[in-house]
Amino acid sequence: MATRTIWKGAISFGLVHIPVGLHTATTESGVDFDWLDKRSMDPVGYKRINKRTGKEIDQDNIVKGVRYEDGQYVVLSPEEIAGAYPRATQTIEIQQFVEAGEVPFVYLERPYYLAPIDMGQKVYALLRDTLAKSGKIGIARVVIQTRQHLAALIPAGDVLVLNLMRWGDDIKTPDDLDLPKAGAKGAAPSASELKMARMLVEDMSGHWDPAQYKDEFKAAVMELVARKVKAGKTETVIEPQEESPAYADNVIDLTELLQRSLKGRASGKAASAAPARAAARKRADRKPSPQAAKKTAASAASGKAAGKKASKAGAPAKTRKAA
Repeated sequence: MATRTIWKGAISFGLVHIPVGLHTATTESGVDFDWLDKRSMDPVGYKRINKRTGKEIDQDNIVKGVRYEDGQYVVLSPEEIAGAYPRATQTIEIQQFVEAGEVPFVYLERPYYLAPIDMGQKVYALLRDTLAKSGKIGIARVVIQTRQHLAALIPAGDVLVLNLMRWGDDIKTPDDLDLPKAGAKGAAPSASELKMARMLVEDMSGHWDPAQYKDEFKAAVMELVARKVKAGKTETVIEPQEESPAYADNVIDLTELLQRSLKGRASGKAASAAPARAAARKRADRKPSPQAAKKTAASAASGKAAGKKASKAGAPAKTRKAA
């Protein structure tokens, strides 16, 4: 079943732009229990409650604060928060290409599918196939709904997957865990234990098939739901109407040749060296001619003689010159 495009933009690396649309790649697998009022079967939402008084408060009385230490907060205005938002762009800007095996799974957070739009199929396939054959993935930055994300661009068969990543500051180190050190004598398994463990792993090995794995709790609940539906034990709940979110439609559809990207990088390196060459030329241009050098030397000698004469007269040369 076709999925709704939730974001439109372009993958950008060098001078190459690949117009793409973003699609969700996952669904919630658990059972979604909604709260209902048993007296009227109306949906029940969350209230804004003052945790100290237990009373509900109005939206107008709510401000946003950031805790910097226990019991101490800094309150930020909506304008200050809006000013801190990253500049919204419609670009998945690749910062670097890295070996796929270098990125630990713990950094991967949420996958999305990318599909080409606006005649971008050929250059989309070019990037996908290049990544697949090189064994690399793209590390990119992207802004989705005013929030900046780090993301990995990963080829997976026919599709490019944009997997949002956790920032490095969000990953805890395992330093405080009591882990057996690799190669430590006390924790090192024996050769026979390793051999039996490998045999067991080989015996349990097979090809990855996600269809083999089901959420048993969800299956049991949905089976119970199906039985109640068949028995006519259902309730009617009227959900309030919600407005559909608006999505930006300004798609970057410019596709540049890879050759221009490579030339652009080469010219960028040359441009960085240009200021030094220009400065050297400027210094050379300021070098005086032989005639000017002789004239300058003569002026200096004359000034030196005048200074000596002024000293003999009992007045400092600078004072006489100023006068």
